[in-house]
Amino acid sequence: MNKVVVGLSGGVDSSVAAAMLHRQGYDVVGLTLWLMKGKGQCCSEGMVDAARLCEELGIPHHIVDTREVFEKNIVDYLVSGYQSGITPLPCSQCNKAVKFGPMLRYAREELGIDRIATGHYARIEFDAANKRYQLRRAVDLNKDQSYFLYDLSQEILAHTLFPLGDQTKPETRRLANEFGLHTAEKPESQDLCLIEAHGSMRRFLDKYLPPQQGDIVDQSGKVLGRHDGIHHYTIGQRKGIGIAADRPLYVIGIDAGRNQVIVGDRTAAQITEFTVQRVNWVSMAPPAAPIAAAVQTRYRAATVGATIVPLAGDRVKVVLEEPQFSVTPGQAAVWYSGDRLLGGGVIEVLAET
Repeated sequence: MNKVVVGLSGGVDSSVAAAMLHRQGYDVVGLTLWLMKGKGQCCSEGMVDAARLCEELGIPHHIVDTREVFEKNIVDYLVSGYQSGITPLPCSQCNKAVKFGPMLRYAREELGIDRIATGHYARIEFDAANKRYQLRRAVDLNKDQSYFLYDLSQEILAHTLFPLGDQTKPETRRLANEFGLHTAEKPESQDLCLIEAHGSMRRFLDKYLPPQQGDIVDQSGKVLGRHDGIHHYTIGQRKGIGIAADRPLYVIGIDAGRNQVIVGDRTAAQITEFTVQRVNWVSMAPPAAPIAAAVQTRYRAATVGATIVPLAGDRVKVVLEEPQFSVTPGQAAVWYSGDRLLGGGVIEVLAET
């Protein structure tokens, strides 16, 4: 019988993924990662719901304490990033360093199982001609999560199942009711668990970074106001800047060295080129020459045509066909051909239009 370890968060998506595989005849083992420290965190309720689900399905349930791994790879990563003036994207980092890798390692070393599954909305296909696993968008584009999965290796993709990739969210809800799962009507969780646990990113960061006042300046360096910490700002931000002006102002830059937030009009927050570091090529091998692709620079943002220019090391330059607003260092840039995720990385340096 096929064996698979299913990552269970306690939500409806992972619950249905486990139930689907169980119905299909897989020997399913549930696995929940304990991510955050402290009482009353979102993980606490999730672990209880995951345990109850496993009871309903009659399958084993394992809980692995990964709080130290999460603290080092996500909490420290976020705090140091915001402190240096960038806006990190924790979810792709978490998928690679905290979830998929440790899950597969635990499945192999502790359970003797060589396959894992999650409730992510994405698809994996094997390209026999190129002997490469391809990551594709989910059928439900409103729920597609491939953007957050760009950093998964070929080794991980080869041993992972995404049971929900070919169905819509309403179909998942319907199946949850059909299976009689207690999570069937459970509300959607936040995209970022830290926000769910702390109420907002600001409250989370304020636990780790003390107020440090500095200047808010325009592009010429003229002081327009004061701020109480650069970690409260991100590129493209308009609300909460706290400056009265005769036109809307947006954050267009953050200078950690000078402890300054730089503001300007909307056009000043638009760019046509930027570089990307820590690139992972997913559905294709690293190209030797520039390629055309559709680039996505934020989750749920529309893609835009671009040329991807390989640079030395694991870096590329992205040249956009039209200026884009709010491209932010620290976030992910991911490029597609149709529904195939070709590669992605971390936005590094912006170039002015």
